Amino acid sequence: MKKNLFLLGLMACSMTMMAQTDKNESKKESWYFKAGGSYFTQTASTEFPVVGGQLPNRDVYVGTLGANKLASRESVTGSFGEGFRTGITAGYRFNTRLGLEMGVNYYSSNDKTMAQTTNRLISYNPATSPAATYLNFTAKGQITAFDLAPALVLFLGEHAGFEPYTKVGVIVPVHGTLDIETNREYITFVGANQVAKTDAYSKDVVKPNPTLGFMSAIGTSYKLGKHISAYAELEYRNFTVHGKTKETEVYTENGVDKLNATTSFRKASYAAIHTDYVSSLNGSSNNETYNSAGYDETKPMNELSSYVGISGLGLTLGLKYSL
Repeated sequence: MKKNLFLLGLMACSMTMMAQTDKNESKKESWYFKAGGSYFTQTASTEFPVVGGQLPNRDVYVGTLGANKLASRESVTGSFGEGFRTGITAGYRFNTRLGLEMGVNYYSSNDKTMAQTTNRLISYNPATSPAATYLNFTAKGQITAFDLAPALVLFLGEHAGFEPYTKVGVIVPVHGTLDIETNREYITFVGANQVAKTDAYSKDVVKPNPTLGFMSAIGTSYKLGKHISAYAELEYRNFTVHGKTKETEVYTENGVDKLNATTSFRKASYAAIHTDYVSSLNGSSNNETYNSAGYDETKPMNELSSYVGISGLGLTLGLKYSL
């Protein structure tokens, strides 16, 4: 709601300033082009979705065997709105005050820890084996995306080479993925002696459903020459991305490929490495928990759809060429 009110207020101010423009002030229609780079910091945090069966928590376990217990738990929240962006923009000025831009951007977020577990006892049965296995688990995600960003621009007048402006628009992602890299460390002890250790690594690639975001910015350009200007923008953007499909592209144990090995269970089970996200799970879903009789391992497994946020405040610096 606050975001929408902010955008409406900015548009209202823009329309008011346009109405106050001197009617005698005119400027020929013209094209311009911009190229720049940005760095964004996140402005809002949400709870991450479940990753690899692990809740979005940072859990620390202490103790051994029967005394192994959860000592601390912290909810893991964040946004993929922090990161770097590069882009090019084509703009058209209808007159002195009003213009329209279309930006094409590539964005790469910073890595974000989505779930973490330390020293959790996962296997111990003294009746059959004295061995005890502990798990250390860390999952990190990163978003990369291309987007289109059409925007309405209001130029506020030029003075001493500076020309401030505001703009509002939308963000339309055209391609992107959420890559989740998970490291699992399984350590097995017999008594106090470590007898085995397995380092498992997986990379899951989540593809999104179509979505739409919003942006607003204030900026200024400064003339360096007849056609060349430098510019700076402070931009706010906000949108969420819902998962559509997920595929495990890499799975290794101690550096050995297990995903494509002919003896690997994962090779035989299509459902183990492919997921289709759905809005609800029931008796007709391809999910073993909800539909054990109809579960088909040759088809993608159904899981509940989740989302991640991409909200941030960024500074863009670049050059502008006007025709």
